[in-house]
Amino acid sequence: MNPNVKKQFDAAASQYDEQRRGLIPCFDEFYGMAVALAESAEAAPRVLDLGAGTGLLAAMMRSKLPEARLSLIDMSESMLDVARERFAGDPNAQFIVADYSGYAFAPGSYDIVVSSLSIHHLTHASKRELFKKLYQALAPGGVFVNADQVAGTTPAADAYYRKRWLAEIAASGLPQSAIDASVERRGVDINAKLGDQIAWMTEAGFPDAECMYKYLDFAVFCGSKPAAAS
Repeated sequence: MNPNVKKQFDAAASQYDEQRRGLIPCFDEFYGMAVALAESAEAAPRVLDLGAGTGLLAAMMRSKLPEARLSLIDMSESMLDVARERFAGDPNAQFIVADYSGYAFAPGSYDIVVSSLSIHHLTHASKRELFKKLYQALAPGGVFVNADQVAGTTPAADAYYRKRWLAEIAASGLPQSAIDASVERRGVDINAKLGDQIAWMTEAGFPDAECMYKYLDFAVFCGSKPAAAS
């Protein structure tokens, strides 16, 4: 992953959570769909949060699945320091400081893999390889949910997405410094088209890969590993 991504998120760690709602116009629906899709038949599912940052999505998973065993991985230790404070005293939360795109996950080691606004930082080739690796990391019957940014199918669509996003965050009440920092962070994004991401998930082994929610360039993807998978 681009080292500039780590630098930018290290700098944003302390204010990250309080700015999320203003920077994501569809915050409730976006995260709400991701959490709703993260289902497991296990009483204490093993949940991996990729690019977990401050633990915002992981905390939502904890509220839904109180017995879940959470693993939060992020290459920004500053972001994970905030997550450690959030989960202080939680014996079923562990933290991994690493670039998940190069991390060796044990096969079948998770029942749920989730990610929010992280995988778009990878090159397209790395996204494809990651999806394959995550399919192997899931136990049979496991599910992968990715709430992320997507590219439009045309430059005109991308231009409209950006125009609308800038207008909505300008009206959010956030200070201009926070808006400027977010715009700068998005300068290193490598968004992939919706159809390409579904194709890569299908290629990785997810037979039911689908986009379950979309608002402008914010989308939630989901795919499951068949229970009978070998």
